[in-house]
Amino acid sequence: MPYIELPPNLPGIAGPIAQYPETGGPLNALAEALLRGPSSLTPGERETIAAYVSSRNACRFCAETHSAVARHLLGDDAEIVDQVRAGGDRAPVDPKLKALLAIADKVRDDGRNVTADDVARARAAGADDKAVHDTVLIAAAFCMFNRYVDGLATWAPVEPEAYVDHGKTLAETGYLRSSR
Repeated sequence: MPYIELPPNLPGIAGPIAQYPETGGPLNALAEALLRGPSSLTPGERETIAAYVSSRNACRFCAETHSAVARHLLGDDAEIVDQVRAGGDRAPVDPKLKALLAIADKVRDDGRNVTADDVARARAAGADDKAVHDTVLIAAAFCMFNRYVDGLATWAPVEPEAYVDHGKTLAETGYLRSSR
């Protein structure tokens, strides 16, 4: 049961976004910019980073939602999402994503843990400054989103399949329309 009054049929972040549109609008706009805006990373890669950070933060709603979005975007490569969630930078992904996942996990714990060597590894693997920037901001923002969802004790479906349709909708339409 949420700690504050929220719309009863909207799980996770959807409830507070709908209840408080003055903050919900900017939060949706931030998600849209981070996950769909111009970047050298694909939307699927960015959603995978968001799912990984949310999974590591044990935020069920965000982890399952962004995993579903990433799976939809990645299509035939959808299994990568679960491999990343299970293994992080040890998952069988390309070296660039491995290096960026290592950075994301450090940001998730404490942004000061990221080192010049971490960034150099990411650059050596093909990441440009925009990819490093976007990874750091996605990780930081999803820590905030995760804490928002969990700090209000919003409800979340338990079954991962409950997120499939919502993930498809977000993958296809983005975040500016998700505050219904």
